[in-house]
Amino acid sequence: MALRPSTVVIENVSPFHDRGRHPVKRVVGQSLTVEADIFKDGHDIIAACLKWRRCGTPSWHSVFMTQIPEGNDRWTASCVFLENAVFELTIEAWKDAFHTWLHEIEVKVKAGITDIRLELMEGALICEKAAFNAREAQHHEDATSLLSYASAIRDAQSSSILDLLDDSALNGLLECYSERAESSEFYLSSASVRALVETPPLSTSVPLYPRVIVDREAALFSAWYEFFPRSAEGNGSKGSSFRDCLPRIDDAKRMGFDVIYFPPIHPIGITARKGKNNSVTCVSGEPGVPYAIGNRHQNCPNGGGHCDVAPELGSLSDFDWLVDQIHERGMELALDFAINCSPDHPYVSEHPDWFYQRPDGSIKYAENPPKKYQDVFPLNFHNDDWRALWEELTAVVLFWAQRKVRIFRVDNPHTKPVAFWEFLITKVQHSFPDTIFLSEAFTRPKMMLALAKVGFTQSYTYFTWRNTKQELIDYFTSLTETPQSDFFRPNLWPNTPDILPFFLQFGGLPAFVIRFILSATLSPTYGIYSGFELCENLALPDKEEYLDSEKYQFKARDWTAPGNIKPLITRVNEVRKAHRSLRIFDNLTFHYAENDSVLFYSKSSPADNDLLLIVISLDYVNAQETFIHVPLALLNLHEGDSYTVRDLLSNDQYLWHGSRNYVSLSPHGKQAHIFTVTKKHVSETEFPDF
Repeated sequence: MALRPSTVVIENVSPFHDRGRHPVKRVVGQSLTVEADIFKDGHDIIAACLKWRRCGTPSWHSVFMTQIPEGNDRWTASCVFLENAVFELTIEAWKDAFHTWLHEIEVKVKAGITDIRLELMEGALICEKAAFNAREAQHHEDATSLLSYASAIRDAQSSSILDLLDDSALNGLLECYSERAESSEFYLSSASVRALVETPPLSTSVPLYPRVIVDREAALFSAWYEFFPRSAEGNGSKGSSFRDCLPRIDDAKRMGFDVIYFPPIHPIGITARKGKNNSVTCVSGEPGVPYAIGNRHQNCPNGGGHCDVAPELGSLSDFDWLVDQIHERGMELALDFAINCSPDHPYVSEHPDWFYQRPDGSIKYAENPPKKYQDVFPLNFHNDDWRALWEELTAVVLFWAQRKVRIFRVDNPHTKPVAFWEFLITKVQHSFPDTIFLSEAFTRPKMMLALAKVGFTQSYTYFTWRNTKQELIDYFTSLTETPQSDFFRPNLWPNTPDILPFFLQFGGLPAFVIRFILSATLSPTYGIYSGFELCENLALPDKEEYLDSEKYQFKARDWTAPGNIKPLITRVNEVRKAHRSLRIFDNLTFHYAENDSVLFYSKSSPADNDLLLIVISLDYVNAQETFIHVPLALLNLHEGDSYTVRDLLSNDQYLWHGSRNYVSLSPHGKQAHIFTVTKKHVSETEFPDF
């Protein structure tokens, strides 16, 4: 006989996107709150549970869902993930026979119906069935308690049934059901209650949502420092090697960075090699562009392609040594995964069909009019041998992952098929679940979101070009208060080797301070390209590009030059690590500042009793003053209260009253405050002046 279908309906499950096609992202220790519309025909009471398990394991974790008050049949539950792995989730719902029976009995007795002998028998049968299930599960004490409760129900008279339903046995049962049980004569453990309301054969399940990706914490919270290893020593006439990089790494460590990011470290092609400032003529001694990858003419153990290092930087053994040194310092190395091939890359001779062929038989080089990249051949991901190409590039990432690299910044992923990235990331993370991928895609918003959906852990953003108060509020509200916050993690960069924004070009040191504090406090993950701490801002005329770009030459630098902002960077990174509220992404709230040149926002972590108020001037020329409106409710304060705020940057203290308070900021003094709030006076501690 065919089993009758359940009539419980489960719809509109959130926060899953595209009907669960794409993953929700969390990090280890984070919770996920799931909601769904759950209802059925008639007036039965229903029960539901959220179930989750690590993919590939047989047993489920589960928690009962609860109805949201006045939520129109909206149910919710939360779970916490404790492993760096991929999880699957489902929801089950069913008629809760026991609580439906309780409700029917109560209604009938209160209505004066005296003959409820059959109803009592029904209740006893429900408890006896639950006792059988408890015994089958080896919960013998629970089975005994359930049988005792069944016997009490059978023996009850209609005149005393309400007393039974109101006594400590029922109270204990209901409290146990809500996981707040106290001992009583008929105490039922949570296992007994689960036996009473367990999923019957006619439950309804939603399909599995198979890709809840739980990353390690570095996926959400980290500070990146990018530098070219060939310029580590700051010598403009010759290059540095891997073995010369430790002073630069130690300096980044002192400033509080935890990820060292290298642009491509592979052999650089000779054919069409670019010279200084992107010149098509390369003179003797010029190093070429690291993004023109591959040199089959060099003596490299793996053919001179993506699985080799440039001989001028050292050997693979030198690279392994440097990775170990970075790890010993409590830091990680991120590598650039740029799918560019110079004309000298071994792929060109071994797999010419992997490239775009022109009518005359030549291979097409990369172009982005008016820019031309004669030293780079782009790969054709749709060629007839596409599967072999996809497998080969995945093997490249696995090669470096096996050498202890677990973070990859991916160059221009939006110019390759989205399906390719889903293929590669899924395969790499199957072998190395702790691998992090950063998408460098400054492109159409929907493409940026699509890349995040298919697996990119972090993403570059338009923050680089959001400068005014309203631009920042609108952009970060869209990042934090829309469904994309469940899968799109922003990594904020105020500069890159490719981008020197006009704001930094014209604003000098005050502009660097503004953009740094914004990047380090608006998102838990940010990065800077070396030279930012020195406020380097010489640009090509009318372009957002560096003059004498490090991409084309060795870069001369004095890493201790006067006017640097290294003390500020160090202090802000100390604050970030000390305050839980700056380690979370979707806890950003903007508040009202009466001056349009002043941005006011808070970051909070209620569970840690940690709330920061951040006020920053967006003007790098003029002093600005304003009244800000403090969110007293977040501070558990009232309008008439007085309280002390302490600036974590300068350690200055101010006594404030009520919500409206005065702030003065200057590009030549204090450009920003990061306030903590206390009702007591805080003793002073010396911090460096900036």
